[in-house]
Amino acid sequence: MRKAMARTRASMSGAAAVMAVSSLIGLSGCATPARSSAVSPVQAAASGQPGAGVVNQASAGSRILNPANGRLEAVVPDISRTVLLIGDSQSEPSDGWPRQGLEAAGYKVYYCGRGGTGFVSANGKTGNYIDALLRGDWLLPSGTPALIVVQGGGNDAAGGASDIRITGNAERLLAALKARYPGTRIAMIGTLARGEANGGGRRTEVDALLGSVAAAHNLPFVSVGDWLTRYGLEKDLADAVHMNPSGRRVLGTLLERRLRDLGLERKPASDQPPALATGGGTDSFQD
Repeated sequence: MRKAMARTRASMSGAAAVMAVSSLIGLSGCATPARSSAVSPVQAAASGQPGAGVVNQASAGSRILNPANGRLEAVVPDISRTVLLIGDSQSEPSDGWPRQGLEAAGYKVYYCGRGGTGFVSANGKTGNYIDALLRGDWLLPSGTPALIVVQGGGNDAAGGASDIRITGNAERLLAALKARYPGTRIAMIGTLARGEANGGGRRTEVDALLGSVAAAHNLPFVSVGDWLTRYGLEKDLADAVHMNPSGRRVLGTLLERRLRDLGLERKPASDQPPALATGGGTDSFQD
C-alpha cells in the first residue's frame, strides 16, 4: 500500500514539474507553427538526455528543463526536419522572406530573434544574438536541427557598429552554436541592400563583412547586399528596408534557388526519426 502511494506521489510530482515548466512565460520570439501531436516515449528515449523520461508527458510546444545545462528548451518533435533560424525583423514575420525560402527548400522553421537585434544591436527587450543566446533570452530547441541559419546585419549597419565588434560577436555566436549543436551544419545570410553602386552604403559593407566571416569558417553564405537593385525590387519596399508581401515572396523564391545552388535544401533521404536533446513580435521599422 505504501509503495503504491509512493509511486502515485512520484508520478504526480513528475507531471507537476513538466506542467510548471510548460506554463512559464514565453521567451523572446522563438517558435514553430503550433502542432497538436504529443511527444512519444520512443522519441523522448531517443535523445539519450538526462530527464528524457519526463518529456513524454509534454505535448508539442512544451518547454522542458534540461538538467545538463540548466536551461529551458522547446520540445520540437520534427527537429530533424527543422531549421533553426536566427535573425531580425526580415525573418520575424510568419511570411518573412528567409522563412519562405527555407520552407520552400523543404524545412520546417523554428525562429529565434527579434526585430531590432543583430550581431551587436539589442532592442531593449532582447539582447544581441550572442547575448540573447548565452543569457537565455531565446528558448532554443531541444534536439539536433537539420540546419542552422543566421541572418542579419541590418541593425548593426544602422547603429554604426564597427567591423571589429560585428566580426567579434559573429565569431562568438558561431562558436556557441557549434558547441550547443555539434555536427549541425551552419549557414549565413547577409544584409539586404541596394548594392555598392546604388546607395547600399553600410548595409552592403556589412553584408560583405559577414561573407568574410562565413568564408573564414568555411560556411555557406548567401550574399543579399545588392538584391534590391539586382532583381529590381526597390518598387516592393514597404519602407526604407522592409519588403511588402509581394517583395517577400520574390525574395523567398530567390533564396530558395540560392539554397539549392549551395546544396542546402533538405534531402528526404537524410531524414531521421524525431529526437530530443539539448538545447524572440514584430518591430515594424527595424530589421
